[in-house]
Amino acid sequence: MNLYALVIAVTLIFSYILKLVAEYLNLSALQKTLPKEFEGVYDAESYAKSQEYLRVKTRFSLLTETIDLVILFLFWFLGGFEFLDSFVRSFGYGSIPTGLLFISILMAAQGLLNLPFELYSTFVIEERFGFNKTTLATFFADHFKGLALGALLGAPLLAGILWFFENAGPLAWLWCWLCLTGVTILLQYLAPSVIMPLFNKFTPLEDGDLKRAILNYAESVKFPLTGIYVIDGSKRSTKANAFFTGFGKNKRIALYDTLIENNTVPELVAVLAHEIGHYKKKHILQSLVIGTLHTGLLFYLLSLFLTNQALFDAFFVTNLSVYAGLIFFGLLYSPVELLLSIFMQIFSRKNEFEADRFATETYGDGEAMVGALKKLSVNNLSNLTPHPFYIFLNYSHPPVLERVQAIRKVAGGMCQVQNASVG
Repeated sequence: MNLYALVIAVTLIFSYILKLVAEYLNLSALQKTLPKEFEGVYDAESYAKSQEYLRVKTRFSLLTETIDLVILFLFWFLGGFEFLDSFVRSFGYGSIPTGLLFISILMAAQGLLNLPFELYSTFVIEERFGFNKTTLATFFADHFKGLALGALLGAPLLAGILWFFENAGPLAWLWCWLCLTGVTILLQYLAPSVIMPLFNKFTPLEDGDLKRAILNYAESVKFPLTGIYVIDGSKRSTKANAFFTGFGKNKRIALYDTLIENNTVPELVAVLAHEIGHYKKKHILQSLVIGTLHTGLLFYLLSLFLTNQALFDAFFVTNLSVYAGLIFFGLLYSPVELLLSIFMQIFSRKNEFEADRFATETYGDGEAMVGALKKLSVNNLSNLTPHPFYIFLNYSHPPVLERVQAIRKVAGGMCQVQNASVG
């Protein structure tokens, strides 16, 4: 085992152990006593159900992680990469078709291996806890559409990356970066009107109290709304959500029908105010810039290792190739990705607090936001007492109790200011 193999193997095992520790600590942090903040919102039966849901999901996640890791090591050390490379080369295609075939087979194999776990998660676990509304037809239709989009969009992009690294010389990484950035921006623009409607039905919000309240709030914060839509989330799950997507004239705000069903008008406006807060605070732009810089760094480092013989030796592959180098570098890059993901989670949690603050200050009804967060937690059977280490590694949003405290603090400060003004 050479140095590259050792680094990759140790990183994969370390990441796995880190996940085990985090999951164990998270389960140990469960509290039998319902937090006072949720008294009157959660009943004892639902609270116990939320904890059982976490236990079941955790055990299942650890099982899938273990199987994935074992299969990867078996494929690796039994010479699977060399066998597959020899197989795709035997067809005598050019380097780019061969590369597309190599990567497609790996992705197809991974998808087939994951399929039973996805089916079990959806139709056994989510069904057991009352979330699943997906039919088998919808489930497989979603997968088929995903595969079709991957072939239509991903294959040409991957072919372009392979071509650049084979023909564009030392600046190939720069051309790949520019190309991928352009495609990403284009997809961000097209997703709300072209891609997302392939999976869900977007219906314009009907005229009424909710639409008037949303438009009045949007006007008060000078946010031009080009579309408020209801998404048929109940087609797949009882879980609720809302999101903002797109940019420019193509931006949309979407409310799950399950969210509208379970919340009052003030609560729904508060949720939308939070989403608008992300836009106003430039969180979406910041994420796009950070993602673009990360992609540039990734391609530059990739260019340094892409045809490194020692890296190919680590995977027992004889012939150098750009397509196999992409896969091997992805595994080598995993420790950097782990560190970056932790920093991105911290950044995301900060942004969530800022969006909550924006919503509270501009809408002026902190309790509406609190009420919405509580209902979302109950409806989604969220863990109310996650362990700090688990939050550190995995949470893109702060725990609900921390968000409630922060919102109340902002609202309290606003009341003091108003009282001082009146006095």
